[in-house]
Amino acid sequence: MKKVLFFAAALLGLGTMVNAQTNIQEMYDFNREHLTTTLEGFYADDWGSTFFFTDIYHPTKANEITPTGYYTEIARGLNFWKNTALAPLSLHVEWNGGQFASNAWLFGVEYFLHSDDFRNTFTFELMYKNIQKAEKNTPVQFTFVWGMKDLFGVKGLSFSGFLDVWGEKASWVDNNGKAEETDWVVLSEPQIWYNIGQHFGCPNLNIGGEVEVAYNFAGGWQSGNNFYKNKGLNVAPCFGIKWVF
Repeated sequence: MKKVLFFAAALLGLGTMVNAQTNIQEMYDFNREHLTTTLEGFYADDWGSTFFFTDIYHPTKANEITPTGYYTEIARGLNFWKNTALAPLSLHVEWNGGQFASNAWLFGVEYFLHSDDFRNTFTFELMYKNIQKAEKNTPVQFTFVWGMKDLFGVKGLSFSGFLDVWGEKASWVDNNGKAEETDWVVLSEPQIWYNIGQHFGCPNLNIGGEVEVAYNFAGGWQSGNNFYKNKGLNVAPCFGIKWVF
């Protein structure tokens, strides 16, 4: 999952001009030994903003030439009061789903904070989450999204990412057939990018990567004859390139 553009949504509510942006990323996951292609976009209008991304998972084995799955999120921020004291607060509606992921609808609010020069931005979201055919004791999700530009004073170096915490009765069956369950799931994907293209007349090109940090994130990944389940704490570093249109 990628949400590194979503922090920009509240900028519209503060009366700041926001340009539409679309980017494509190609990431190699060292743990799972596969590639992920991500198409991501953010678009603002007079009523708020729209954010989406789609992940397409690719195998790396020579005998597996087709994508192995996909995952999509579409989110809409609504803000009709951008000229009031409540401008940082927006309504939020979101849909998540994919080939191996249950459909989920989220409804809630988000609150936007920023530094004076907007180089550092932070969004806090609190949402009701309804996951199709999933048991849950607490149907809520908390999301924190951040973006930091020109990190440490280095032009073109950015640090962004998200942290999701939600209630879901995730379950696994171990190799002995014993079932295990948990009520909470944590997922974070901090990313760091450097605009290397600025040095040779191609400002669209960035290099960098991300680290997926997950706790009790249900499901798994197939790679050849190996199936990776995500019980407990899992850390997956990735290296990638990004092209910003």
